[in-house]
Formats: sequence, structure tokens, C-alpha cells
Amino acid sequence: MAFSSNSSGGAMADINVTPLVDVMLVLLIIFMVTAPMASYQIQVDLPQPSKNLEQPKDPPKPIRLRIDGNGQLFWDGSPLPTAALYPQLQIEATRDPQPTLELETNGEARYDVLANVLSTAKNAGMEKIGFVETM
Repeated sequence: MAFSSNSSGGAMADINVTPLVDVMLVLLIIFMVTAPMASYQIQVDLPQPSKNLEQPKDPPKPIRLRIDGNGQLFWDGSPLPTAALYPQLQIEATRDPQPTLELETNGEARYDVLANVLSTAKNAGMEKIGFVETM
């Protein structure tokens, strides 16, 4: 006894997506209705501005210390003896805010002179030291 159908026996090619679309639209409506109700307010106490605010200090002009090929030091363009470097750096280190020490070296400058200047600056209390490259 064989059952026969008028179909060719292939798989069903069409999927009915109407129920899926109906469920998704219902979920969308539910989320749209409940989302505004989920928000609530929080009381935040903001700090009041004080009347005696300090004005921010302008950064001081950086100190340009140049070392030439002979090991001579130049403090902002004027010659400086090596013995006077430490006291001068101590004075600058106590300023508030502390200026930046910009070291500029000649290509012919010796490394031991630069290392001596760096250790002197560190011992004097300089915290902001930068290297400057000239073109």
C-alpha cells in the first residue's frame, strides 16, 4: 500500500517568517514602552566654586644651556664658568614653578662634559631637563 502525493518529494523551500516578525514587533513595542520607565534620577551634590581661586602660574621661560665643542658652557647665550653652574642651578631649582633646563650640545662636544652637567643639574635639584636639537 503506497501513499502518494502530488508533490515531487523535494524539501520545502519556503519558510514562513510571519510569526517571527510578529514576535519581534511585539518585543520591540514592549522595550519601547518599558525603556523610558527604567530611567531614574540621581541626586548629585556638586561642589560650589570657591571665591579665592588661585590663578594658574605662567610657566617660566626655559633655561637654554649650550655646550660647545671646547666644553665651554653658555647660559642663555652668555658664557658661564663651570664652577658657577651648580649655584646658578640651585637658584633656579628653588623657583616655583621650576623652569625647564634645555641642554643644547655641539656635535663636537665631549660626553664627559655633558655627563658632568647632567649630574650637576640633578644634584642641584633640577627636575625638568630636556635635550634640544638644533638644525
